[in-house]
Amino acid sequence: MTGATLLPQGVADAAVPEGGNCVGSSFGGILDRLGNPETLAHPLPGRLLDLKNWKLTLPTGKKGKPEEIEGPDLSAFTNDFFRLNDAKDGVVFTANAGGVTTSGSSYPRSELREMNGTEKAAWDSTDGTHTLDVCEAITKTPATKPEVVSAQIHDTEDDVLQIRLEGTTLSVQYDDGRGEAVLDPDYQLGTPFRVTVDVSAEGIAVSYNGEHKTDIEKSGSGWYWKVGAYVQSNPSKGESPDAVGEVVVYSLDMKQDANAPGRPAES
Repeated sequence: MTGATLLPQGVADAAVPEGGNCVGSSFGGILDRLGNPETLAHPLPGRLLDLKNWKLTLPTGKKGKPEEIEGPDLSAFTNDFFRLNDAKDGVVFTANAGGVTTSGSSYPRSELREMNGTEKAAWDSTDGTHTLDVCEAITKTPATKPEVVSAQIHDTEDDVLQIRLEGTTLSVQYDDGRGEAVLDPDYQLGTPFRVTVDVSAEGIAVSYNGEHKTDIEKSGSGWYWKVGAYVQSNPSKGESPDAVGEVVVYSLDMKQDANAPGRPAES
């Protein structure tokens, strides 16, 4: 097979997009990484996603103080809650309903938190433009309360915005759920989708699979991005402690323009 590129089993089917889904949008980058023998020998999430400005919170550790992985350690880290999928084209975030939670939440998570090097990121929504572009799929939800948050804007006290699946309704929610724009009223588990969130002085603009969906008039300071599986259930809801929520992230891009202070502008 002269000139052919051989992929690990499952990658060819998973990486080529069907119906224009976003998994294929970074196909070239996936090929580059999978062509590296080190990636095949050491299948780490950090070889697929750029994790240099993220911290990971896991549903493990001590009560009220979950395990966190950051800095250089994160690029070399993997476990059952944060791993490459079988096709090695996505990072699987898993959290069990009975997992350890932060002191400020009753729900478990396997979730990235935006960092600025070794410092926690915190930016003002009116300073320049901040963009999150993520291709992901929600693959599992708990049975009793089937709700999972796959991406967020957060501030120092609470969530500002959530990309949230409740049953089969995938939506962007804000103002503690009082504000909502439906992205897909009949979301099927495992379906990849692309969400782009742009934050500027004009407010928040959200696009879904390339289609502009909503504008939200909100502003604030101390904001930062979160991406992964934040499970919205626990045993107090009647959930089995072993029930899980799971999100696969295929690509993750975080940008800010030259007018936004903090990290250097990224194109």
